[in-house]
Amino acid sequence: MIDLHTHSAMSDGSLSPTELIHEAAEKQVHTIALTDHDTIAGIPEAREAAAALDRPIRLIPGVELEIAWPHGEFHLLGLGLTSPSPSLIGLLAEFSKIRHNRNLAILDKMNRLFGTKVVYEDILMIAGEKRMSVGRPHFASYLIRNHKVKTLDLAFKRYLGVGQPLYVKKSGVDFRRAVAAIHESGGIAVLAHPATLFVSISKIPAVLQEFKNKGLDGVEAWHPNATVHACKRYEAIAANLGLCVTAGSDYHGARRKDRKLGHTSGGLKIDDRFLPGALNR
Repeated sequence: MIDLHTHSAMSDGSLSPTELIHEAAEKQVHTIALTDHDTIAGIPEAREAAAALDRPIRLIPGVELEIAWPHGEFHLLGLGLTSPSPSLIGLLAEFSKIRHNRNLAILDKMNRLFGTKVVYEDILMIAGEKRMSVGRPHFASYLIRNHKVKTLDLAFKRYLGVGQPLYVKKSGVDFRRAVAAIHESGGIAVLAHPATLFVSISKIPAVLQEFKNKGLDGVEAWHPNATVHACKRYEAIAANLGLCVTAGSDYHGARRKDRKLGHTSGGLKIDDRFLPGALNR
């Protein structure tokens, strides 16, 4: 098995990069992409852990970026980042400021809603000292610890999800700029979980063609939040447009117990056919 979309504790996963690699080895995943949100800080640790195994795992350095989009969410995976470019490093620094400002806005809403006096350091303590990308899952953990909700899902459904009292839209960056930063870092740009674009599947071919014209290399056609039927259609559309097709679990460890490393929509095992040729180097 392979897995081209995973998260560690450097963003919103529950496992450290080392623990993630060990989990992959235990599950017999031989190739794994670490694609934390807005940070590549976990890659050196993951690379070292992968190389130290008796049967080394191949690590594909990656990242997941938020792109400016008027509907839904547009996330872009950068896969195979051989050498982070100055443009990517600058982009990640910008994302850090965007995320920090969003977190402060969420904190203000939370204090107003509950009449509390929580300070940002309280959220940082929950995130832990190694967290590089603090975000909504850490606010959700705070709500759980303080008995506002019982589960992560409820925290998002009642408070942190789109349209809910604590939701603050995260600003994205220009698509062309993100693609250029990925390409300059030796990687390929792959549209993550296309269902979250909230574009009808009949319009997807035209949308993907436009993205391809602007530099998109591939589509994560297979993702757990889409049905098998939809994934097959995304795959066919991407292939017809000459875009590479990838698959991922979007694994977050204990934070998303419904997602299994090395598996995607419908419980499908992710095999080598989903490994783009551009990453075989």
